[in-house]
Amino acid sequence: LSSLAVSPRSIRGRKYLYYFASGAPRVPTMKTSSSLASAAAAAAAFLSASAPFADAFVPSSLSRALVPPAFAPPLRMSADATDATDATDATATETETETKFDRALIFDCDGVIIETEELHRLAYNAAFDASELKVKGGSEKVEWTVEYYDVLQNTVGGGKPKMHYHFGTTVGEYPSYVDRSTGEERDAPESEEERTALVDALQAHKTELYKDLVTRKATARPGVLELMDEALEDPNTAVGVCSASTKEAVTKVLDVVLGEERRKRLDVCILGDDVSKLKPDPMIYRTAAERLGVEPSVCVVVEDSMVGLRAAKGAGMKCLITYTSSTASEDFYAEGADAKVPELASAGVTFSSIFQGGADDGEMLKGIKDPMQ
Repeated sequence: LSSLAVSPRSIRGRKYLYYFASGAPRVPTMKTSSSLASAAAAAAAFLSASAPFADAFVPSSLSRALVPPAFAPPLRMSADATDATDATDATATETETETKFDRALIFDCDGVIIETEELHRLAYNAAFDASELKVKGGSEKVEWTVEYYDVLQNTVGGGKPKMHYHFGTTVGEYPSYVDRSTGEERDAPESEEERTALVDALQAHKTELYKDLVTRKATARPGVLELMDEALEDPNTAVGVCSASTKEAVTKVLDVVLGEERRKRLDVCILGDDVSKLKPDPMIYRTAAERLGVEPSVCVVVEDSMVGLRAAKGAGMKCLITYTSSTASEDFYAEGADAKVPELASAGVTFSSIFQGGADDGEMLKGIKDPMQ
């Protein structure tokens, strides 16, 4: 790092350290030298000693300790990285050039990578039923209909905020319930601490139920994996996922739908547990741009809901909406969407049509996107 004039505590320096600590197994454009073993050992020692500092730079989906090689994000290398070897000298001189991303393509998870909203709804209702939630003096069970959940997902981001919004605003009271650990009936919580504890417990159980549903029923939306793969092949484009859902839930979706190899290649993954404010607040997308080292204006976000659109536009990014049956009636253009399509595949959306077709310097998806009404 000294020979490259790179600080080990800079973002670039951290990338090199993780790269060397992992044994450089996944970047064929970089030739290893005889000193790689010592470089790996030194990098691992430094990272282990400075683990707290590493939190700011390690992608949120990864371990906060020294990242195992299997989970370390690849260091994107430029295509013109070369080696200069003196024919009269057996020692090779390696030249490496870290790519500076020109742009970023960031995907929401639920509703974009996979149509999970119905699975979420079913999991919430199963969790409510398991805890026997009742409102209105115990006369009415808590259940979210398809129609109501459509409204809810376009109003509030994140599972816990949805429940607090439902009980505190829609219903106007928190429910009585059965403590699943003891089987005892409990009155509706009155203090903020008790309400938070109930919602936390419901969310934890809902996540377990949701993971089971994902394992059995999850499939990618048409065209999304193809678009992601095209972007991943471009060394100048960063690719990431930003979701308001919990880390445990999203990780399961990514493992099942993206597959381990594709998931490892993501340049950033920021989830609801990683930020203090959820969509529609723009924090999650601003954080992604900061970690990637790109300006928000060169980022394109793929979203499916009004909540996600507002977060993306609030961060100063362009936004492509791929709507679902639950969000088709929303007026996305009125909220600033740059383009909207029903499905990426059926609309013929490709990486080149997004960026070469206007995202970099003009109108996105001209001739492909749904017309403005």
